[in-house]
Amino acid sequence: MREQFAEDLVLLHYVGVRPVIIHGGGPRINSLLGQMGIQSKFQGGVRVTDDATMEAVEMVLSASINKEIVSLIDKKGGRAVGISGRDGKLASATPASAELGRVGQVRKENIDPSIINTFLQSGYIPVIAPVAAGPGLQSLNVNADTMAGAIAAALGAEKFMLLTDTPGVLQNGVTKQRLGAPEARAMIASGEISGGMIPKVECCLTAFEEGVKQIHIIDGRVPHAILLEIFTHEGVGTMIE
Repeated sequence: MREQFAEDLVLLHYVGVRPVIIHGGGPRINSLLGQMGIQSKFQGGVRVTDDATMEAVEMVLSASINKEIVSLIDKKGGRAVGISGRDGKLASATPASAELGRVGQVRKENIDPSIINTFLQSGYIPVIAPVAAGPGLQSLNVNADTMAGAIAAALGAEKFMLLTDTPGVLQNGVTKQRLGAPEARAMIASGEISGGMIPKVECCLTAFEEGVKQIHIIDGRVPHAILLEIFTHEGVGTMIE
């Protein structure tokens, strides 16, 4: 599946699309913390991040997963470059709360897209780990979906595609292929959108409000999901518009 993802990115780049990848890595972080004897703690679905946890987060995101994605894209004939939000002052963040430790919040205004545009203009596919620079340039852990939405808005992206392990936004067990922003807010208020899908949809709505033209929540488990969502009428997820 990962190799198909890389192939799709290279194909899109070849036909003139300029993809920017922002990735997470929660399960791998959990695994490394377990090996280090550190228990993962969460508040409201957000990882409590002390200094030791932050070190593990950067090891997994910036030094491991990021480079694996870059290597896969290169293997498939593309040219990728891996960075984190700290590099080139791409993303700055403010601490979310004292209780969460080194967890950061970012919005469109916290993103300087110049380094991304430089890579895009040079023919590279940027691959970005969701770590931002906090006060004193201290690294902060940022939710990958939130980082992706902020970067999409700062770039003025035509599309923001959020890959998940679900078929999209469901209503009565059926995937909503198209979802207007007002309806999405109503579904959150009514409880039709619940659990882990709430922050994903809220992140998408923020990106939409900040100028991203089309938002897609798609099932990343489906082979060639990105191509199917872009180039077929049915798609493989939900488009928020």
